[in-house]
Amino acid sequence: MVYQPAEDSYLLNNILKRELLELLHKNPDLKFLEIGAGSGIHLSTAENLGIKKENIFSSDIDENSVNHCNLLGYNCLKSDLFENINEEYDLVIFNPPYLPEDKHDDKLDTTGGKKGDEIILKFLEQAKNYLKENGKIFLLVSSLTPKIDFEKFGYKSRELGCERLFYEQLCVLELVI
Repeated sequence: MVYQPAEDSYLLNNILKRELLELLHKNPDLKFLEIGAGSGIHLSTAENLGIKKENIFSSDIDENSVNHCNLLGYNCLKSDLFENINEEYDLVIFNPPYLPEDKHDDKLDTTGGKKGDEIILKFLEQAKNYLKENGKIFLLVSSLTPKIDFEKFGYKSRELGCERLFYEQLCVLELVI
């Protein structure tokens, strides 16, 4: 089943709408990658804001999501994080599964492992190898996930926006090397 947009997707989408125009102004040929494309909501936003469709790439671990995004006309491939990615990008976005197993069900699309940060930590280890010079990462994190020391992975972080829900706070961070 394709992951349907929820509060986390809408927060990341609003951040994209705010940040992408400035990034495109600086780099009209911006190469965009979404890890975990799900429904394709962010791919459509990227295109609508002016990223050239041939510069929009995505992946998902779920075959249904890959097929769905390809049917929408986007270049999407099946990949566990960066396993089948071979290029570098100006912007990589990721709305990861981040809930600890005991806070939610054990569905792969929402649960990020026992503590909730295992997939994020794996992503952080790999992502810098797929960023162009001056590239950026937009990463969604939750207050339910253990605090991450981004500097330990070689990143500087800044908060782009947060939203409080009744049981957690979601934030989108910008990470740079």
